[in-house]
Amino acid sequence: MNIDLSAKRVIITGGSRGIGLAIARAFASEGARVAICARSEQAVREAGQALTERAQAVIARAVDVTDSAAVQAFVSEVAQAWGGVDVLVNNAGQGRGGNLDTLTPEAILEHANVLQMGHFRFVQAVVPYMREQRWGRIIEINALAGAIPTPDGIPSVINRASCIALSKTLGMSLPKDNILVNSLNMGWIDTGQWDRHYKEMGPGVSREEFDAMVMKVVPIGRYGKPEDVAGMVLFLASEYASFISAASIDIAGGMGGQIAYFPQLKRDFAAMIKARNAQQA
Repeated sequence: MNIDLSAKRVIITGGSRGIGLAIARAFASEGARVAICARSEQAVREAGQALTERAQAVIARAVDVTDSAAVQAFVSEVAQAWGGVDVLVNNAGQGRGGNLDTLTPEAILEHANVLQMGHFRFVQAVVPYMREQRWGRIIEINALAGAIPTPDGIPSVINRASCIALSKTLGMSLPKDNILVNSLNMGWIDTGQWDRHYKEMGPGVSREEFDAMVMKVVPIGRYGKPEDVAGMVLFLASEYASFISAASIDIAGGMGGQIAYFPQLKRDFAAMIKARNAQQA
């Protein structure tokens, strides 16, 4: 299978690190023209410089996805520079925890403005260009918690669920213009955050014990890699996926309903470590 993306003009939000950067590198390696944006001007500039070694052309800008005018200006700059936009990868946005006792409505709305509305702003900005050329691919990077709710992390659960619903409804309404929209729902993809989660466990826990605890809910038995996501993005952006739209695809190593048990598993593990430390004291 030869996926030829060398002529494609691609926008990737949140493209300065992690999954977004891996996707940008994958498109760059295929010779595509790659435009990335992120909040940090320094980070996005450094990522853009690294991409120039592979990509046919690169545009890298600091953009706040909650600013509608800034989003429109960025998309317009890319479209004018390259004569249009072929692929949008909506990747910007992070998870946020919290429950009924710790959250405020304003905190959930703030998160929604980045995720739901950030994704919507970019779709609204690129679709006119895709309609004009009657070709487009929009790939939404979402989270498994949006497809299978968990008993904690309310902002991520409800806002990711809304993003998946947005992807599905657009994936049903836009194909008449030959614009296909699909959602990829991430499981445990290791972009460095699991190092932070490990450190939060406190003393007395080895990294091997921590990883074994996490992997109990992942049938494939390992963390996902950003490259595991990038490969599917390339496929969905290609002609090989020309009959796929409104799909919700989990990239989670076989994990499904097991995700709902993870918060309790983590609490039980922390209690076990606390008891072990008390016995050793």
